[in-house]
Amino acid sequence: MLSTPSSSITEYQNNLLGAIWNHKSHQARRVFSTSAFLVCVPVFFEAPLVRLMPLVSVLLTIVLVLVSFYLLKRTKTQIWGDLLLGFSYSWLAGAIYWGWFRSEPLLHLPVEGLCLPFVLYALSKGKHQIGGLFYLGSLVGTIITDIYFFLTGLIPYWRQIMSVEQNLASPILHQALIQVQNPWGISWAIVLVNLLLALGLWSIKQEKLYWWGFAGAVLSTILVDSLFLVAAYLV
Repeated sequence: MLSTPSSSITEYQNNLLGAIWNHKSHQARRVFSTSAFLVCVPVFFEAPLVRLMPLVSVLLTIVLVLVSFYLLKRTKTQIWGDLLLGFSYSWLAGAIYWGWFRSEPLLHLPVEGLCLPFVLYALSKGKHQIGGLFYLGSLVGTIITDIYFFLTGLIPYWRQIMSVEQNLASPILHQALIQVQNPWGISWAIVLVNLLLALGLWSIKQEKLYWWGFAGAVLSTILVDSLFLVAAYLV
């Protein structure tokens, strides 16, 4: 019997939960959960800060990098220093984009990928794998989300929302919701959620800490996008 899209998502969810719950490494689960948490941090902290003080948000990257280097020097905290270094790349790119270029969605991926050459170089040398894979996971999640915006015609609404005051964004958000409440929008949402879940499940099965960091970053994209969806319904 062929699986329906909803049953496919449920199957992926069950497999993911089983893989995470049954994994014998507590440290792997901690890397996964910390990665997921770090992807959500910008939504609640960086987003409001960068609107008011973009330069301060950029300068905070220096603090994050210094703390990550401090942690990297100690054997017991190397993993968390590595992860924090990867997060600092995402933080810097997000601060630059949302601080100065947020009204132009076509620049989103180029700016978010600003640190990609440094990450790929470090990975080619076998260095900072946990932080590097976290950054790549965050970037993959961003790419998939942006693909959905392009496929469903949400780009004009993006530009409108970013060019008005927050208290005037509610009607635009409601129009954007109407734009995706059709078979085309719903079908692509299901396809891309399945893709994220499949990537997360594949990563976890690699049995490497850095792939767990990648999985946490990728899968938390679903949570972050869901939060935005809920917010759009509530405003």
